[in-house]
Amino acid sequence: MAGVHRIALMQLATLVPSCLLVWLALDETTALSWMCGGAVAVVPQAWFALKLFRARGVRPATEIARSALSGEAGKFLLSAAGFAAVFALLRPIEPGAVFAGYGVMLVVQTIGSWRMLMSREQKQTETPKQEL
Repeated sequence: MAGVHRIALMQLATLVPSCLLVWLALDETTALSWMCGGAVAVVPQAWFALKLFRARGVRPATEIARSALSGEAGKFLLSAAGFAAVFALLRPIEPGAVFAGYGVMLVVQTIGSWRMLMSREQKQTETPKQEL
């Protein structure tokens, strides 16, 4: 569970400085559009992680599947609502920056997930096997 939260923190730790860089390099409208696009990726991902990993311990497979399905449905709806809100309410807007911010956050999420899986796999292979 901690690894999933680390991914969201890693996304935020990337989003904030990248917004500042975009603002310094380009302008305020582009930076705000970038930030909104990144938020459209981060918020639904955090929702999904909360839904999927809210209960600890051993759970029945049906409960895990139900949590995953409701988390994924919520993630999809939050993403759609986020894009709709950004494009309906944000004026002026730089559409390319919205999608760039969103895309960068997806890349950070993918790299974070990959690193988390690799570290778990490495821990499993390093665990000494007990002989009978």
